[in-house]
Amino acid sequence: MSQPEAEGVHEMAKAEPELTTSRRTGGRWWIGGLAAAALVVVVLAPLASSDPDGLERVAEDQGFIGLATNFISGLLGDYSIPGVDNQALSTVLAGLLGVAIVVVLAVAAGRLLARRSA
Repeated sequence: MSQPEAEGVHEMAKAEPELTTSRRTGGRWWIGGLAAAALVVVVLAPLASSDPDGLERVAEDQGFIGLATNFISGLLGDYSIPGVDNQALSTVLAGLLGVAIVVVLAVAAGRLLARRSA
């Protein structure tokens, strides 16, 4: 979308807010999306394969898996939370934490970009 188009959409949204926000949802559509993401994590995360993914498998096959390090050592390594003994619960908690991290980053980026365009 070009800059003039974006400005036109922004002006239309200010003039006619009902065109961009449903009265029924009250602008809270993100709650449904967050609930859906959490439901997917809770239901599907325990069913995930414990086999290595493609990159990890190649690293094992080529013999350099020992060189791998976590970005944040220990946190969410192998999709688990340190100190939680139940593997399924640990995987679910790691998934929910991952969803929370993505939401926080997306909201922060959205607010930063909204400030720049205002």
